Order: sequence, then C-alpha cells, then structure tokens
Amino acid sequence: MTLDWATTAILGTTALAVVHIVDSHLIARRMPGLRAYLLPVGLIILVFGVVTCALFPLPAGVAAGPLWVAVACGVLRTLALSLLLYVLKTEEVSWASPLLHTYPVFVALMAVPLLGEVLGWMQWLAVVIVVLGALVISIKRSPAGHRFHPDRPFLLLAGASVLMALSDVCGKYALEYISFWNMYWISSFCMTAGFLLVALRPAVFRQLGSIPRLKTTLAVVAANESLAMVGIVLIFWAMASGPVSLVSTISSSRPIFVFIAALLVSLIRPDLLLEERSSKGVLALRLVATAMIAGGIAIIYLV
Repeated sequence: MTLDWATTAILGTTALAVVHIVDSHLIARRMPGLRAYLLPVGLIILVFGVVTCALFPLPAGVAAGPLWVAVACGVLRTLALSLLLYVLKTEEVSWASPLLHTYPVFVALMAVPLLGEVLGWMQWLAVVIVVLGALVISIKRSPAGHRFHPDRPFLLLAGASVLMALSDVCGKYALEYISFWNMYWISSFCMTAGFLLVALRPAVFRQLGSIPRLKTTLAVVAANESLAMVGIVLIFWAMASGPVSLVSTISSSRPIFVFIAALLVSLIRPDLLLEERSSKGVLALRLVATAMIAGGIAIIYLV
C-alpha cells in the first residue's frame, strides 16, 4: 500500500514525539549536562549519515545552489533543535514542544510568496487552528491565573520556531533537486558538525565516564536516535510530495502526542520527567487544544 503525504507526515510526527519524550528524560534525569548529551547524539547521527550517504548518493548533475540550500536547511534545523534541547534542561517537555511547533504559520507565510504554494481559505484555517491549539497547550497556571510564559525560555523557543520554519522552506526547495534520503544525510552532517563543535571536549568525556549505568544510557540514546532518523526521513518524504506549509502543519501536531505521552509517563513514573502535576483547569485547556489540533489535521485531509 502506498502512503499519501499526509499519512506519512503523521507517522513521522508520532515518531518524533516519542523522541521528544525520551530526549527530555535523558537530558533532565540521566545526563550531567547538555554537552554530555550532544556528544553521543552527534556521533550516532554521524554514523547514520555516513551509511545513508553511501547508500543514497547525490543524483548526477545536481547544481551547487540546491546543495547549499540543503546545507542551510540542516544548519537552521540544528540551531532550532539545539535551542529546544537547551530549554528542556529546565522546562517541561509538554510546555516547550508546543511553542516550538507554532512554526507552520511562518512556513505558510514564507512558502506562498517564495515557493509559489497556493492555499485555500480552509487550508489557511487549518494552519491557524493547529497553531492556536499548540499555543493553548503552552498555557501554564500561576497564582494570577492562566497565562502564557513570556520569559527567556519562551523567547528562545520563539526564535527556534522561526529557525524551524526557515529550515522547512529551504528543505522544500532543495527536495525539488535531491531525494529525501539525500536531504536526511546532508542534515545529519550539519547536525553532527554543530553538536560536536559544542560538545567535543575532554571534560565532556569525563562527564560521560561518571554516568551510572553508562552502557544502558548510551543504548537508550542510540535507540532514540534511530527512531529520530525514521521520523525525520518520513517528514522529508512527505515534504517532497506534498505542500510544505501543510506538512509543517501536520508536523506541528506533535504536541498532542508529547502531551499525552508525558501525562501517561508522569502518572506511571513521575521521576522520569520534569513534568509537574497539572491542575484540572490546565488539563481541560490542553484537551481543548488537542481537539483543535486534531480538527485542523482533519481539515487538511478533507480539503
């Protein structure tokens, strides 16, 4: 059975939601610092990149321009994910992830004039509904009532959202000339370079050596990065055959899966994540947001 681009995007989004949860657990509970996490992740991604590069070389005669755009896609995505991982050191994953995934609005605003994509009013409505749902999930509870969280982590995630949107637009352009496998390994090499530039230090190796049950932790990291590869390839695959503004919108539904998974994990094993026990009001808002996001995706399928 051949998967359509929307279903492929949903499968990739689900896989990356699980990756977010495991990222949060590893960074908050197992690793002594962000650099100690980035080092093994960078090395694992390098291996995946080398293997896929050997299996899926660039097509003959591809021009330098699209390749540079593909590199820009990888660099921008690396910067966005680095900001997210930095924020996950101190913030709940079910709050941080939705804010990052407001980027489809920026993608749609850029893809229409730059890539010539045409969206009907129902599709614009779907983009707005999904993004609003993601924002509702990010509402926290304070003594003054429900509020957004416009502090430094909020601003970092807003910047990451813009970077992710730019990355998707660059990726869509490059995928007109290269395959999604090519796009994956180019992005992998960019991510490896960024992570190792930050983390390749003698002190980081010493930190890794001090981790209890190091082999188990590294095995979890490797499994998580394998799942991340599957999710990223599926998203690039969907992007190659569908409109990037709508693929990005589906990808931004990841907070549904992150929220549900984080809630279940925090109920079963509250020590695994930084999640705080949410009030009934916050849970109700997040359920409304989940319905909004699901409704937005349904519109994309139906239109």
